[in-house]
Amino acid sequence: MNDRVAPPQPASLVQAMPAADEVQRWTDVYFARTKAVVERFGDVDVTYAVFMRRPVIHTPRLAVGWLERIAAERGTRFKIEHLFAEGAWVGAGEPMLYISGSFRHLVDLETHYLQKLGAACVAAFNAHEMCVSLPKVAFLAMDARHATGVEMAELMAYAASVGSEAAKREVGAVGFVGNATNATAHFFGASAGLGTMPHALIGYAGSTVRACEMFHDTHPDLALTALVDYYGREVTDGLAVCRRFPGLAAEGRLSVRLDTHGGRFLEGLDPQTSYAVLERNVPEAIRGYRTEAELRNLVGTGVSAAAIWFMREQLDLAGFPKVRIVASSGFGPEKCRVMALARAPIDVVGTGSFLPDRWTETYATADIIAYNGRASVKVGREFLLRK
Repeated sequence: MNDRVAPPQPASLVQAMPAADEVQRWTDVYFARTKAVVERFGDVDVTYAVFMRRPVIHTPRLAVGWLERIAAERGTRFKIEHLFAEGAWVGAGEPMLYISGSFRHLVDLETHYLQKLGAACVAAFNAHEMCVSLPKVAFLAMDARHATGVEMAELMAYAASVGSEAAKREVGAVGFVGNATNATAHFFGASAGLGTMPHALIGYAGSTVRACEMFHDTHPDLALTALVDYYGREVTDGLAVCRRFPGLAAEGRLSVRLDTHGGRFLEGLDPQTSYAVLERNVPEAIRGYRTEAELRNLVGTGVSAAAIWFMREQLDLAGFPKVRIVASSGFGPEKCRVMALARAPIDVVGTGSFLPDRWTETYATADIIAYNGRASVKVGREFLLRK
């Protein structure tokens, strides 16, 4: 067991919410009523063990930062023992933190620090798996609009950064290089978010090329990423943008983003031609048994491995080898593993799919394991006691 000091805390919205005077309004009522009992019959020092029921990546910074702030506002101190470093792999049921202090001051905080811990640990695990699967690909965290509010958006950006850093250490992955919003860009060492255009700009402009012209005229110093699926002409419109901006294409400052939805194939593909594309480039990807989900990501509709290989072929044949491919649409851990299997020539993945898929997996739990130094825990949770 290692008692590690948490890393320095950045300015954080999550750490600030709820404020000390709002805690009881948002905490489970049975914790608040227990606090009243303890205040009447006498305080004790307690130690909580915090754990999860599935393997995760340890992502404690925002939860711990909030606890420390509340302790300071209440004029008390909590001893927080980190049994793992930030970004470390934690097994199912292993205590991640021991939190010790006044029962009176800790009992009504459990709701909040568990909220800030569980989902982040699972999201970090997912981000880590994706980066390890595709270590040469840069990832962008585009999860903000899939979050339930600004608190979750901050937690998920933080989680992506932790999972990414773990993958960088383990396999030298490129990992997450940025995200969609200015508020959370600091987690990725940046001062601002990244992104070019949504589908709405294509509709507004009336053509893919015109949307790119408008964007480039407004933001001439930024690299240009053309979103090419709006009219279902990914190849046609992608090449048209390349021809319109040959300088950017030659400099490697032009990308095409594939975001084809799952209801149709990328322009020029169908089941037969999708198999043929992979046969030309990575025949081993379609040899042997593949599950239905794997086949869908290899040769199915939407942004499949075959679609990415086909787009790369067309760009190269047209004389644009330095134009990069950005892939989005459903890139979670499973899809990334399939893309690795097919050695898909992706330069950047834009994803929000590292967000937890099954919310029941995000439930973090805290149990008291000692009262005034006397070990005591409910039957069945003895594994939480200090070794």
